[in-house]
Amino acid sequence: MGQGRQGRGVPLPEQWGELPGAAGRQARGKAAGPEARQAEIQRGAASPRTIGVVAPFLSGAFWGPVMIGIHASAQQRGHRTLVLRGTPSEVQAPSLAREQVDGWIVIIEYGGLEALARAGVPFITLGARPADITCPAVLPDNHGGVRSAVLHLIEHGHRRIAFVGSFDAYDVRERRDAYKDTLAEAGIPLDPDLVIPCDNNMYSGGRAAAPALLAQLPACTAAVFGTDKNALGMMSELKAAGVRIPEDLAIIGFDDVVEAQSADPPLTTVRQRFEMMGSAACDLMASMIDGEPFPAEGVRTANALILRSSCGCNVIQNFLDAEDAAPEEDAGRVVARQMVELLMLPRPLPPELPPTAVWPAVTRVVDMYFSVLRGAAPAPAAELERAYRQAVDITPDVGALLATARLLGQLPERRGATLDAAARRRVDDFLELARLAIARARLEAETRYLHQLGVLARTNYEVSFALLGGTEQEYRSLSWLETTTVVWGCLALWEDPAARTDLVVAGAYSRDGSPVPPDGSRCRLEAFPPAEMLPPSANDGTHMVMLLPIRSARRDWGILALVGSTIVAMTGDEGTVAIWGTLLGAALERDALLESLSARHADLQKAYGIERALSETVRELGCPVIPLLPGVLLVPLVGMIDGDRAQQVLEKVSGGVSRHRAFCVLLDLTGVPFVDAQVAHTLGMISRAAALLGARVYLVGVRPDIAMSLVGVDLGALATFSSLSAALRELGPAGGRARKAKRGAR
Repeated sequence: MGQGRQGRGVPLPEQWGELPGAAGRQARGKAAGPEARQAEIQRGAASPRTIGVVAPFLSGAFWGPVMIGIHASAQQRGHRTLVLRGTPSEVQAPSLAREQVDGWIVIIEYGGLEALARAGVPFITLGARPADITCPAVLPDNHGGVRSAVLHLIEHGHRRIAFVGSFDAYDVRERRDAYKDTLAEAGIPLDPDLVIPCDNNMYSGGRAAAPALLAQLPACTAAVFGTDKNALGMMSELKAAGVRIPEDLAIIGFDDVVEAQSADPPLTTVRQRFEMMGSAACDLMASMIDGEPFPAEGVRTANALILRSSCGCNVIQNFLDAEDAAPEEDAGRVVARQMVELLMLPRPLPPELPPTAVWPAVTRVVDMYFSVLRGAAPAPAAELERAYRQAVDITPDVGALLATARLLGQLPERRGATLDAAARRRVDDFLELARLAIARARLEAETRYLHQLGVLARTNYEVSFALLGGTEQEYRSLSWLETTTVVWGCLALWEDPAARTDLVVAGAYSRDGSPVPPDGSRCRLEAFPPAEMLPPSANDGTHMVMLLPIRSARRDWGILALVGSTIVAMTGDEGTVAIWGTLLGAALERDALLESLSARHADLQKAYGIERALSETVRELGCPVIPLLPGVLLVPLVGMIDGDRAQQVLEKVSGGVSRHRAFCVLLDLTGVPFVDAQVAHTLGMISRAAALLGARVYLVGVRPDIAMSLVGVDLGALATFSSLSAALRELGPAGGRARKAKRGAR
């Protein structure tokens, strides 16, 4: 790639995050800062410039700092920041908030970027460059960062150097190309087997690629990784396989994530300035909106190689070994400068910058040390702790913090001075106090962090309970935002989820008394959130506006607008806002399902009532009691006869005999498919019940197969007729006279 190819973007020095000419623009921005800008807006003289940001994620070591950089730069200009979570196509950019956004910064994911290009709205990309759309981009100096890493390994004597990364990512592909170019520059042939792909940029990608790198050992002695997380993931696998780092394999990562400092060993890496990327993107976009000159290709932000133990370096010890003693008259000033540089390693302190500009209390620490050295009273421990609290804010690296005490302890030896026992004891006591102050300051920082996590956990619990355990009115009203630092919110649902053109306000919240849109009011997609309703802190750029699409597995519900400080300040950490969106979507889905279930329950209740009525009708039709002749009842049976049906027949026959004062019951079995022992038992019960009421039961329509099934069954007094006509002849008037005559003849 070479240094010349870096001309695709203007590189930014690490010490400043400005575009060419940015100083003048910032001066103009300060002249018309937030208060003046808001006054103009209220007078109707101007509308707020709005920088739109489209980002698929808002959590992690990259996204959060980038957002902070964008918002800080926009605040300085009095511009408003409006953040949309998603890809351009997912958030319907540029349609959503089109009437408010003056230009878009699109981060990493570019699905739907074509719509922005067609709309003619100014836009830039951050973190990657789209392949088929020409636009300015803000990118890290991937080439310079990897080049410095590879050259550093070459200086250590390594020649078999691998590159490991996920080549689906634009940044990592640039870093891989820089690795190849630097090897060629150094005259080292490229071995394709040492270019090892990962499945992703995360820890799991590094772990999965470990066997491929292990197969290249011991010939391969060093590796550069596309991301720190790939490197950290693989380091655990390498150590488990018995590989010593850096003795057997030197490793350098890229990003400088928080975990890099506490890794075992600490990870040498290329530090990116994500806040600078955000600030540079905002400056570039502001230049485009204002019609000022800007680099057509965009800008590249600088980075720095942070040397730690994983590459074989001991940076702190090297620094201490390299420092010479200062003359007596300059000792305090020189030592203070060296202590600050220890905290800033590997970046130097600019010569024109006094050490107190970075660590205000450093000269007081040095003065306390020299006072003790001269025999003064012991330094106040509380004051020393306050001083080191400032140092912890500069770097959390315990090694660098403790090195400042080591530097002080080595001063007499460096200056060739001999300390008597009393002076040595005083110095040792001071250094012990300093180390204790460092430990306490570091512990205090960790305690604050743990407290913040506790507050975050409680807040998320309360929000989760309100969204999933509260009523629909509670979560739609956004009253659950009371537990957060959000100052204004509005939940709007799609009037037509298929068309997604108009939104209906379902609930709103205001902490500072700013007006909110009434429930049920409608808002066009292009005008959401309603600009006239936003609090003053949003219009003057003090607070960020965030639009969070609310979705569930089955439906796109609408958009939640939030106004507050940075995303971290609003939610406790970057990932929480995504949790809120998921929970709110789940609550809406739950209530929709409950409403659907209620409607279905009502339908089922109605259907059940109809079914019961039909069942009763069927039961009546399935066992009708028909008065056939005076005193004679006909009961035709159809279908199978089970236990319930037998009980029904028994009840119907008994009731019919009693009601009609019948002396004869004809059970017509013509429609019964078969008669088993249970049915025969039932027929016997019916016969006996009728007999108790003074009636006799006759079976009608007994087929040969039914007759065979009744053989050997005790039917009691149950008699039969072969057919209904035979029964009628026997029981009719003529049959009755014949029976009387027969009885008279006897």
